[in-house]
Amino acid sequence: MENRYHKISTLDEALLRINDGTTIMFGGFGGIGSPPTLIDGLIAKNVKDLTLIGNDTGFPNIGIGKLVSRGHAKKCIVSHIGSNPVAGQLMTEGKMEIEFSPQGTLAERIRAGGVGLGGILVDVGIDNDIVANGKEIIEVDGTKYLLEKPLTAEISIIFAKKADPFGNLVYDKSARNMNPLVAMAGKFTIAEVEEIVPLGELDPEEIITPGVYVDMIVKTKGVNWKWVWE
Repeated sequence: MENRYHKISTLDEALLRINDGTTIMFGGFGGIGSPPTLIDGLIAKNVKDLTLIGNDTGFPNIGIGKLVSRGHAKKCIVSHIGSNPVAGQLMTEGKMEIEFSPQGTLAERIRAGGVGLGGILVDVGIDNDIVANGKEIIEVDGTKYLLEKPLTAEISIIFAKKADPFGNLVYDKSARNMNPLVAMAGKFTIAEVEEIVPLGELDPEEIITPGVYVDMIVKTKGVNWKWVWE
């Protein structure tokens, strides 16, 4: 098989794709399933003014929170920031913009972006001025809905347990979380993986993200943060 079909690369090559002002979508839920090596690489490269899209802002020194707490993000589109008090402080001080989206709505907006939908209709938050502010209301069969627009990103960074050279991915239990949706919604998706196996070794029934959604594979250096429950 020609090497051009293989997507295995290096951290340095991956980081060339991300510069100041990039919109990045990330996998993870409270840090679990977030790509530690890519996050540390972005910190070391000192990229700034990032727009980050994902479930949450992690913890101050866990997951995407390591980037947020160091002031690398100008805006986050997330479902909550409660586990990262530094994010709350940056928001309060006007140093970082936060766009909140209910968790299920956020997941569907990302999925909509990944599959090319023009938006989704939801009734969650329609009576809440904060959620509904500025959004179009559409009536269907007598019921009113908010039009929530899809989310995409220039770069998606995700974390998986195994990959083959084509980019087919297997996840580790709950670390799967938002990663399959995020993989679909990036114009260029970088998968950080624990193990790279030869073609044909992955059980097709295990594969959650087909390689068609993955543009680059980077081997992880491992999770290097201490979990809050340890």
